[in-house]
Amino acid sequence: MTTSTAAAAPARQVPPLLMLMTLAIGFVMAMIDVTAVNTALSDISVSLNVPLTGLVWVVDGYTLTFAALLMAGGALADRFGPKTVYQGGLSVFIVGSILCALAPSGQALIASRLLQGAGAALFMPSSLSLLTHAYEDQATRARMLGTWSAIVGSSSAAGPLVGGILVHEFGWRSVFWVNVPIGLLGIVLTQVLAPATAPHQRALSMLSHALGVAALAALSFVLIEGPVLGWMSPAVLAAALVAVVAAATLVRRERTGAHPLLPKALFETPAFAAANGVGFLINFAVFGQLFLLSLFIQQGGADALQTGLKLIPMMAAFAIGNLTSGRITARVGTRPPMLYGLLAGLAMAVLMLAGLRPQTPYWLLVTAAVVMNVAIGIAIPGMTATVMLVAGKAHANSAAAALNANRQIGALVGVALMGTVLHLAPDWALRLPLAFGLITAAYAGALTLVYRYVRLARPV
Repeated sequence: MTTSTAAAAPARQVPPLLMLMTLAIGFVMAMIDVTAVNTALSDISVSLNVPLTGLVWVVDGYTLTFAALLMAGGALADRFGPKTVYQGGLSVFIVGSILCALAPSGQALIASRLLQGAGAALFMPSSLSLLTHAYEDQATRARMLGTWSAIVGSSSAAGPLVGGILVHEFGWRSVFWVNVPIGLLGIVLTQVLAPATAPHQRALSMLSHALGVAALAALSFVLIEGPVLGWMSPAVLAAALVAVVAAATLVRRERTGAHPLLPKALFETPAFAAANGVGFLINFAVFGQLFLLSLFIQQGGADALQTGLKLIPMMAAFAIGNLTSGRITARVGTRPPMLYGLLAGLAMAVLMLAGLRPQTPYWLLVTAAVVMNVAIGIAIPGMTATVMLVAGKAHANSAAAALNANRQIGALVGVALMGTVLHLAPDWALRLPLAFGLITAAYAGALTLVYRYVRLARPV
């Protein structure tokens, strides 16, 4: 008689970079979409007869639901498991992309962008949570976060070129069709490779989420429609009142409620709140700058492809900074790259504020923007690592959701205020200094937050 003993097969080890690509694919798709849409704005305006206010809504409509629902996405990832929610978010984003590609009017396009944002709000916190659980070693996790940021930065850099080529060759609708194969690939790879993380019970405060949506929607209406309808018009005043009341009620519920959107333990370390503030201010400046420069380049006579080509160096600079930062953060901690990256970025923003004019040669504009964006790219992974280090595995979903919500709110406000500048200033000679004055103020605020509150200088 032969006796055999069955041994448990060891778990298959997934190569770290393959796992990283699997979990970054959703963010890559979202970032390509965001930056590619900016190059398609002029063609969308002509094709669907969309005015400047409508173009701001095309960009900010996506950001609105993305930012407003991110906290709900984090809570759902806790409750149902990040893998399930990540795949569900990719599915919603694909459906929204198809509807965008088929949109018969500007209103339909804006509505479909809202659905895209809702899908991104589901898969974004889940991807960071899965990434945190995939790497046990903290130094490896820090390197992977840096590489993850570099991949995202590279996709942002590729977005204008991808968008320019697609719009030039196939029309603006192809910008949305390209999301379909990318999203499907992400769903399949996640199913095959990503580990299933056990869900845990967490109360869903639906009223708090609704208050957040109402506050952001009303704020968006005020910022975007205020210059058009008039700041003292009844509709704008009513929206401002809704924003204030909803925000105040949400803050009160967060302080006193039994089930806040964010665990109170996250705010025991000042670095967590400060890093979230830094995320808001960086995205305010970065996406405001992208929206502004896209229209600035196109008003000079460039088509979508030429605009994409001209934006590539500026966006690629973020990826260079991210790659540099990953190794620095792993060696010296999160504070130095944030502090010195923001300091250098602020210095370049001041120079652009002082010297950028409509007649400025392109090579000078791109040189200044590249240096500034490399510096900011160095700061971003340190910011992400700070938040995830403070949170740990216990609060990874909530922390990722909070960080990305604040960053998307920053992008929403930045684009909306740039739209306001374009409405109020009569020409680019005034628009450029006003816009870069806002960008300079944002980087100065971020630098102040890091200097005063972020003390996590030890290697992670």
